[in-house]
Amino acid sequence: MSNYQYISYLCENIMWYMTKSMQRVAIFPGSFDPFTRGHESIVKQALGLFDRVVVAIGYNTAKRGFLSVEARKTLIEKGFENEPRVEGTTYTSLTGDEARRVGATVILRSVRNSIDFEYERTLDRANNHIYPDLTTILLVASADVEHISSTLVRELHAFNHSTESLLPAGIRLEEYLETK
Repeated sequence: MSNYQYISYLCENIMWYMTKSMQRVAIFPGSFDPFTRGHESIVKQALGLFDRVVVAIGYNTAKRGFLSVEARKTLIEKGFENEPRVEGTTYTSLTGDEARRVGATVILRSVRNSIDFEYERTLDRANNHIYPDLTTILLVASADVEHISSTLVRELHAFNHSTESLLPAGIRLEEYLETK
C-alpha cells in the first residue's frame, strides 16, 4: 500500500467515525406494554428530527407485564423492520445510563395532555439533576392518536374487544401474547 493509499484509507475511516459519532441519537424510553399507534406516531415524528431513534423498553425484572419483554421488543422491531434508523432495545438500569450506553444525547418523551406534561416536567427535572448532559424533548401526540394508551389496549383486550385500530398496522396482539 502506497503512502497515498494509506492516507486515503485513514481519511475514509476518520470521516466514517466522525459521521457516526456526530449522529443525532434520541432514546425513546417506556414500558411499551404494548407498543401502540400512539408510540409509533411519536417515533415517526422523531425520525424527522434525529438520525437514529432507540426505542428502549425499560422493565423491572420483579414485575410481570402484559406482554413479555421479548415480545414487546419483537413487536417494535417488526413495526419498523423497513426503517434502519429505528432500533429496539431493553434495559433494567436508569434511563440516563441507557441513553449514554446507546450514544443518545436526547431523551424523547411524548405528551397527550396537561397531566402527561406535568409528569414529564418533573421527570425532566430529576433527570437533569443526575444527567445534565442529556436533554429531554417532548413531542405532542397527534389528535388522531392522543386517546390511545397501552392501558386502554390492555383493558379492551381483557374484555374481548378488538384492539386492531390501536396498534401499528399488521400487528395482531394475539401473536405476541403467545410468546409469553
